[in-house]
Amino acid sequence: MTGKPRLIKNGVSASDGRHWSGTFEGKDVGTDATVLFYSTEEIGKGPTWHVHTYDEIFIVRTGRALFTIGGEKIEAEAGDILFGPANIPHKFSNLGPGRLETIDVHVSDRFEQTDLDDPELSGDA
Repeated sequence: MTGKPRLIKNGVSASDGRHWSGTFEGKDVGTDATVLFYSTEEIGKGPTWHVHTYDEIFIVRTGRALFTIGGEKIEAEAGDILFGPANIPHKFSNLGPGRLETIDVHVSDRFEQTDLDDPELSGDA
């Protein structure tokens, strides 16, 4: 981070005062990290197979998720933190029961993502 401390008001992250959603890019606030807030109640739903050219840190705020990072499947729950290395495809989905909320820290000043065909859906797994 360059310069001085930054405060991002909760209007970016707290959509209804309870559940977090939204994003901010570091380039907009003078820092080298971009943060995405993900939330869903739908079991099986989550970001699809994709890759970034930078590392990503996943923080599970509430619920349970199945992460696929490269060839590894990892079940995570509230309070767990996972690290996704740069250039390794990944995805996650809500295992339930209930809401899944994650904070996804992208180690980049901007969000860049390449969506990929999911080998599990194409039968190539």
